[in-house]
Amino acid sequence: MAAAADEVAPPTASGYLDPSYWDERFGKEEHYEWFKDFSHFRHLLAPLLSPSLSVLEVGCGNSRLGEELLWEGVAGGITCVDLSPVAVQRMRDRLAAQGTKGVDVVVADMLDLPFEQESFDLVVEKGTMDVLFVDSGDPWNPNPTTVNNVMKMLEEIHRVLKPEGIFVSITFGQPHFRRRFFEAPEFTWSVEYSTFGDGFHYFFYTLKKGKRSLESNAYQNSLPAVPRINMVHEELESEDFIFRTNVDEL
Repeated sequence: MAAAADEVAPPTASGYLDPSYWDERFGKEEHYEWFKDFSHFRHLLAPLLSPSLSVLEVGCGNSRLGEELLWEGVAGGITCVDLSPVAVQRMRDRLAAQGTKGVDVVVADMLDLPFEQESFDLVVEKGTMDVLFVDSGDPWNPNPTTVNNVMKMLEEIHRVLKPEGIFVSITFGQPHFRRRFFEAPEFTWSVEYSTFGDGFHYFFYTLKKGKRSLESNAYQNSLPAVPRINMVHEELESEDFIFRTNVDEL
């Protein structure tokens, strides 16, 4: 689909890791919530919160999740990071205009987080990992670049989590596509998930560091042979993933 003159054209998969794409988008866009706002999954996230938590939001963009967590009573420090300097500055300006304190906004690459190990009690990503799966090829067998980037992201999140910290991933990704990554041998977290949404379900994964089960240890990363389905994200902005299926192979 061609972008209108005042729209930001969707980039290639590698382009989503280029700050210039996001700088252009966030320079024009005031606010957008990937995969719904806090009110839609509050019943799942709120039970994991407490006033003393230190929280990291990965890929904050122009979301208001950081503020929502502050208003929910989290007072142990909220840090929001994004690859785009424009997104970060605009969020800083918005917080300052509101007089909101307690949310720190930092320019950072989620594949190389600038924090010491075991820094946070809770890490949250909402739609950020999904960006790495753009043009990943066969979802049952993603291309090596996708696999490498996803693993880097997870390794960094696992590193900055405290020993009993929790990672929350809010995503389109179904369990049979995500478990191979979440349950890689180097991670010590347990994996649970819930769904939310009307009609179309989003997945809410809860990964608790240091709680890995024997079942997870026995899980094999190899997946059964299935019909080939290519998932193409033509416009992430619309939150509509278009599936192209080769009917002859079904």
